[in-house]
Order: sequence, then C-alpha cells, then structure tokens
Amino acid sequence: MHLATAYLENASMNPGDCDIHLEISQTPDKNAPRVIVETPIDSEYCVARQNLQKQLMQQGFQLDSQHGGELSQPLPVSVLGLPFEDFEHGRGTPQVATLWEIHPAIVSLLVSGVTGL
Repeated sequence: MHLATAYLENASMNPGDCDIHLEISQTPDKNAPRVIVETPIDSEYCVARQNLQKQLMQQGFQLDSQHGGELSQPLPVSVLGLPFEDFEHGRGTPQVATLWEIHPAIVSLLVSGVTGL
C-alpha cells in the first residue's frame, strides 16, 4: 500500500520493541482520526528509520528512545507499507480510530524538498 500524502501527527519510539510508532491522519487536523504506522528495528529498515529521524530533526523534532510525542504542526508524509489488523490493546492517542495499522512501513517527509523513499 502506498499513501502518497498523509499527515504525521505523533511520533515515538516504543520502549518495548524499539519500533518507531507514528500516528498519521488524512487531513492536517489535530482532532482528525488517526492510523498507527510502525517501522520496525529490523536491519532492512535501518536506513529508512535513520532517514526519518534525520528528516524530523531538520524540522526541529527529535525522535529517539528519550524523545518523541505530539508534533506541534502536522507534517505531510508519504507512507509505503503493509496493512495489518492488530488486536485490541492500549496504544497511541485517543485519536487512533482503528485496529488497522500499516506495519512494516517506510515513511518519508514531504516538506522542504526532503523526501527519502
């Protein structure tokens, strides 16, 4: 599945498995319903994870095991990944509106000419 444009609202690193957890929405509205996107720690995703962290840092947002959370402004992103129906469990913000996730996924920012797919 490829989402050409979505909006990154929240980004964090899961302390349990070190996956990057992202919340995206269809519109740049902080109250819009969201979907979880995960980029695993597996070696095949290492470059994608580093690119995303670098792109976020260029936007003034630090994403690592000690930093993350709600972005001050939604950022346009492109997402490439597999749809996955997760089980019911506590995760994400109250805006996460579905058990469906995109996992594993590669995410690239679409701001300031920065793309990395």
